[in-house]
Amino acid sequence: MLDPSPAPPRNARREPKPVPWTSGPIEDTFGTSCALAVGGAQQVFRWIPPGKFLMGSPTSEALRGSSETLHEVSLSRGFWLADTACTQAFWLAVWPVNPSHFQDDPRKPVENVAWHDAQRFIDELNRRFPGLHARLPSEAEWEYACRAGTRTPFCFGERVTTDQVNYHGDYPYPGAEKGLFRGQPCPVASLPANPWGLYEMHGNVWEWCADWYSDYPTTPQTNPQGPSSGKMRVLRGGTWSDPARYARSANRSRIEPAYRPRSTGFRLALGSIETPRGLAPWPPNV
Repeated sequence: MLDPSPAPPRNARREPKPVPWTSGPIEDTFGTSCALAVGGAQQVFRWIPPGKFLMGSPTSEALRGSSETLHEVSLSRGFWLADTACTQAFWLAVWPVNPSHFQDDPRKPVENVAWHDAQRFIDELNRRFPGLHARLPSEAEWEYACRAGTRTPFCFGERVTTDQVNYHGDYPYPGAEKGLFRGQPCPVASLPANPWGLYEMHGNVWEWCADWYSDYPTTPQTNPQGPSSGKMRVLRGGTWSDPARYARSANRSRIEPAYRPRSTGFRLALGSIETPRGLAPWPPNV
């Protein structure tokens, strides 16, 4: 039977692990953060403590996908997660060419990025900062952080507005009014943070996860990382050009890891994992 209890309060969970090369930790109303500076750019990371949650969506959730089988997930290890998607400024501090289509503001998320591109960026970041253990989050880590202890379709509740999420405002979630269609990503941290201090987990750009895509299990899982091989990698969060339904916490998407949509970026995680099943060397061997 699925455990209906929410994740425990943040102040009741394990203390964060220090990360080399970062400043902090800093305590605020959201919890604990640290920051990594590269050149003139900086990325803030939030500590996401261990916990348990229900991954996927209930059958009663409006416009849910058939792949969102509800199941219990336990994450036994805490990790650091970037409070925003990787910006163009931070990308250019590590990698010499900006692949983004929308280049008018360096605070916008880098996009037009393949999964392999993100891995090459991460490899270079880890080469420069040994022991940093930068990586993509697992799909389970991503949803756990996005939900931030909530069980509703969005971390903000049963529905959202375009003041909270950058999605195609002509296509709201059931029960919500039409809103703004920006037609492009907005600069990161432009919209409200979730309860754990993470910005734009819903909408703005799709975010790559480490996992190969597969059907969910139906039994409780601990530290899931997806299958060891596959054809498509997981994307989460929805984007500025999609209806609100795709920005739900449980929504899943997937494409081939070499594909570069102009709506796709990524969010960094820090912290080693025991079995890096979702992380492949460059060039990939699968």
